[in-house]
Amino acid sequence: MNTEIIGIIAMFVLTLILAIPLGRYIAKVYLGQKTFLDPVFVPIETLFYKVSGIDAKKEMNWKQHMVALLAINVVWFALGMIVLLCQGWLPLNPDNNPNMTPDLAFNTIISFLVNCNLQHYSGETGVSYLSQLFLMFLQFVSAGIGLAAAAVLFNALKERTTETLGNFYNYFIKSCTRILLPISVIVATVLLFNGTPMTFEGKQEMTTLQGDAVQVSTGPVAAFTAIKHVGTNGGGFFGTNSAHPLENPNYLTNIVEMIAQMIVPFAMVFALGFYLNRRKLSWMIFGVMTIGFLALTIPTVITEMNGNPAITQMGIDTTAGATEGKEVRFGAAASGYWSIATTVISTGSVNSMHDSAMPLSGMNQLLAMMVNCFYGGCGVGILNFYIFIILAVFISGLMVGRTPEFLGKKIEAREMKIAMIIALLHPFLILVGVALSTAFPEQGASTLNNPGFHGFSEILYEFTSSAANNGSGFEGLGDNNPWWNITTGIVLLLSRFLPIIGPVAIAGILASKKHIPESAGTLKTDTSTFGLMVFAVIFIIAALSFFPSLTLGPIAEYFTLY
Repeated sequence: MNTEIIGIIAMFVLTLILAIPLGRYIAKVYLGQKTFLDPVFVPIETLFYKVSGIDAKKEMNWKQHMVALLAINVVWFALGMIVLLCQGWLPLNPDNNPNMTPDLAFNTIISFLVNCNLQHYSGETGVSYLSQLFLMFLQFVSAGIGLAAAAVLFNALKERTTETLGNFYNYFIKSCTRILLPISVIVATVLLFNGTPMTFEGKQEMTTLQGDAVQVSTGPVAAFTAIKHVGTNGGGFFGTNSAHPLENPNYLTNIVEMIAQMIVPFAMVFALGFYLNRRKLSWMIFGVMTIGFLALTIPTVITEMNGNPAITQMGIDTTAGATEGKEVRFGAAASGYWSIATTVISTGSVNSMHDSAMPLSGMNQLLAMMVNCFYGGCGVGILNFYIFIILAVFISGLMVGRTPEFLGKKIEAREMKIAMIIALLHPFLILVGVALSTAFPEQGASTLNNPGFHGFSEILYEFTSSAANNGSGFEGLGDNNPWWNITTGIVLLLSRFLPIIGPVAIAGILASKKHIPESAGTLKTDTSTFGLMVFAVIFIIAALSFFPSLTLGPIAEYFTLY
């Protein structure tokens, strides 16, 4: 077997092996059970609650959870705008990078606030070290927000009948201290020992292999890169993200960063099973997600390894695969695997340029974000998948004459309306954004470097990445102007908070209902048959919503190669 394929399989298997015990640990954290890290973090958390005046034992209903979530995000937004608009005058700016423009600052803070990290700037010249540190703080807390929201969902599914669902601040702080911080420290240490910088000095002079003296940006890169992956954020300290040799020096760090971005989303699926004591349900969910992931990954890896047929016809050797925009130290296969993992997980980091990918690979990257529920980001992947479970339960119940129930709670019209609104919101935001940008080319399409089918794909990718809280891009698009900064910023806001509020609202409403014991008429939701039904619902919604736009972009571009 090809060594590149062996490396890909090893990365996936190792992630799965580590994710299962991590899922058990996460379940213990949210259940309030003792863990081996209690002696380290209990005093820190106690001090935080004492200073802030927060009562972590006070129970909240689902509405109070959402109010707390939105309130702290407003505070972080205000602080972030001040930092970015004034960074040129603030300390920790050895390279003298200027203040951001208001529209770019708005887009940047919103992007990091919503766990997307869509970057319309290059880190070397766009932000100071102080700004990078604040953005790194947002990478922790935005991931913690998603995990805390998932914990609220776990609690709602576990309780038989209740109005209260734990304390949001308790879930949030534990997500940051007990889960994200320890894993990030391990990843950052590995990166540090492999050559990733961790310094507050400015540009350093280095000599290239050609003998030229060049100024190379450094900074606190190791810490930033660790949480960008562990928290499924994806923002690059440098403009080229994890294709940069200081962010991702070698194949070992490539493996570590790949595992880092996948492990928490994997673990959250198993954490659900441990939390509810329903392991079979978690394996059903993981199975559906994995089928979807492999359906996108396998053709992408094969396509990238086969290379570009148009270049082959010119008599050029393409045995190394489609190498345009890829790093030799990783290769075409590992780059193709990363491209799907980062779009499925909603991390958005890149170790190759997606704009240079083969057309069908670009289509699969788009589909991964359009579906937006195969593993997904920290916490929000489970929330997105929960919406499709609700839809599948209701549709299956109508088809086979069974009561539409999930975990002992009857699903009725109110829950279905919320689920449908959230399911349709994703394609609505993407397609409306694309339509406006193509209908008014002087604002949107005028910044394209590539005309034709690929140019349309660049616009489609920008809004899909924004709506999926992903952050990667087809970088042939000139996106640092008021049109792109403001429109994608609005999409980022709506596509982050409404898909969190919707599932939590459904879970809260169901939790308050009377528990119905399972009977002969109850639809089993932890079987492979139901898993196939969920997959079919996801496929149908994605196909009906996005096939026309994919036809105008990557599919049409594919046929131009032949």
